[in-house]
Amino acid sequence: MQTGENQQALRRVLDMTRMISLALLLLHTYYYGYSVFVGWGLHATWGDRILSTIRRTGLFDYFNRAKWLSLLFLALSLWGVQGRKDVQRSVNWAVGMLLAGALLYFSSRRILWASLEAASRVLLYLGVTLAGYLCMLSGGTWLSRILRPRWEDPDLFNRDNESFPQEERLLKTPVSFNLPTTYLLHGRRRKGWINIVNPFRGLLVAGTPGSGKSYFVIRHLITQQIKKGFTMFVYDFKFDDLTKIVYHSWLKHPNAYGVPARFFVINFEDLSRSHRCNPLHPALIDDVTDAAESARTILLGLNREWIRRQGDFFVESAINFLTALIWYLRRYQSGTFCTLPHVIELMQLDYDSLFTLLRTEPDIEMLVNPFVNAYLHHAMDQLEGQMAAAKVAMARLSSPALYYVLSGNDFTLDLNNPASPKIICMGNHPGKVNIYGAVLSLYINRMVKLINRKGQLRSSLIFDEFPTIYVNQMDQLMATARSNRIATCVGIQDFSQLRKDYGREQADVIFQMAGNVIAGQVTGDTAMQLSQRFGKILQKRESHMVNSSEVSRTLSRQLDLAVPLSKIATLSAGEFVGLVADEPTCPIELKAFHAKIKQNHRALQREERHYRELPVIRQVDRGEIRRNYLRIREDIHELAEAEMSRLFNDPRMNHLIVKKNS
Repeated sequence: MQTGENQQALRRVLDMTRMISLALLLLHTYYYGYSVFVGWGLHATWGDRILSTIRRTGLFDYFNRAKWLSLLFLALSLWGVQGRKDVQRSVNWAVGMLLAGALLYFSSRRILWASLEAASRVLLYLGVTLAGYLCMLSGGTWLSRILRPRWEDPDLFNRDNESFPQEERLLKTPVSFNLPTTYLLHGRRRKGWINIVNPFRGLLVAGTPGSGKSYFVIRHLITQQIKKGFTMFVYDFKFDDLTKIVYHSWLKHPNAYGVPARFFVINFEDLSRSHRCNPLHPALIDDVTDAAESARTILLGLNREWIRRQGDFFVESAINFLTALIWYLRRYQSGTFCTLPHVIELMQLDYDSLFTLLRTEPDIEMLVNPFVNAYLHHAMDQLEGQMAAAKVAMARLSSPALYYVLSGNDFTLDLNNPASPKIICMGNHPGKVNIYGAVLSLYINRMVKLINRKGQLRSSLIFDEFPTIYVNQMDQLMATARSNRIATCVGIQDFSQLRKDYGREQADVIFQMAGNVIAGQVTGDTAMQLSQRFGKILQKRESHMVNSSEVSRTLSRQLDLAVPLSKIATLSAGEFVGLVADEPTCPIELKAFHAKIKQNHRALQREERHYRELPVIRQVDRGEIRRNYLRIREDIHELAEAEMSRLFNDPRMNHLIVKKNS
């Protein structure tokens, strides 16, 4: 106990130990310089008897035995030294004093062999030995007051303390996605697994550029799911990085499906390697609501700021106008001209012809009347405001290349059809993301309607750089797709990016809907939400308090964040944190992980060298693309002329004709 009596008793014991040490050293000097001390008259009969008795103990059998024993008592006296601890004291100075003192202390023996008078040798020996003794005493005292016990912890960033047990079993199911990892647990590197046993509960892959989302996660998701017979859609933002992986995996596993699966590609840069598909095929549009959903998707994809302005008068007017155009072409001759290029050309007609044609379709009368009335009442400013937004936005899609791809029918979008399984890759271009992204959003919107049904094959939807496209009601897809065996993988760089393009409310829902999360280096709100999602673990805490006489040490345990924000923000490439979701047939107790995904880089490089080029679908020249572009424009002009002629020649339909001067 730290009481006054105990402290005083301890000091007396230490003083006595040090006196014994010094007495042994002086006795050693007296024994080996006995003749000199006798000459000086420093001896007595009783002293000689005591010295003779001590000699019989063997203390002086070896020259340094007494010196070593003296040094031992000195060390014992220093062991219990108490005094003001100092975290700033230098260890180097103390060690230097100890080494210098030891050198003087033990090398002083050579002085006794010097060619000097006996008295001089003994005095010089005693002086050098005492100097070495005092140096070691000073260095030891200094060293004993340095704050040693765990003051400077080598685990500077608290990595060991924030580590936690992770899943080390490989849990395989017919639909699972598994990644081998290594992780740190209390300073030791261990092997583990990321087991996504139920991918139908959604997967969110987040990480800043270069963190390894595609290289460490998405590429393995593609290869494993194709091997297990998943039909697949892949949105390849940087075409054809992921498409090559998909194509190679499809060639490698031709028998993964009961019926041979077919591979299709949509891209607008190299038309010879792109299939053609009409996202507004009449079979995909059953009623006006389908047309309205398609119109909303394409316009919100072209004007991303409209996502937050849904319900605004001019936004809804533009959507209604485009809905009317799509439904009119869907009904005209059973949808012969129901393609997006024909819709774009149809809206370029003059108002007299356009409104006259639209009024012939009863199903869209309610949608068209506000525009017709504004035109007839000469409210041209209002009319232009309602229609210009749609016309200007859609005009950006007036491209021969887009017209060519969007006006063909090489395949349908029902990729999980048991009779005709498909793997579909659609590529974007970083330089034209606003244009291509809107068209691809329409493809995805129509595809989701077809695949989100009962009785279909299991399928996977993989969206790389998801915020660059607009998927209408993505949150509902993630919520309902599980029952229809649709696995969704959403790749984002940061939550703020998703919130900017989708709006705060929908972004929050998408972010929270995913049951499986794999995140690389992220910062800001994304790191904060992930850190809170991982929860807290019990961690050790150690504190030191220094006062004038002692150092007190306190150990405690308390709950703290398992993966703090700073750790998520400083993850290395290939290092990920996350959570996995389990299922009743395969429970997982350790769902959280913070690990580095193991990757055989050389094997992947060898495999990539054997990748085949994407196949050439057809030889396409500029002349053919241009002729297709002109044919679509001609189709609309012929349609308008034929319909206007029919209406003028039918007295029963004359009331539908809109005249500019009416």
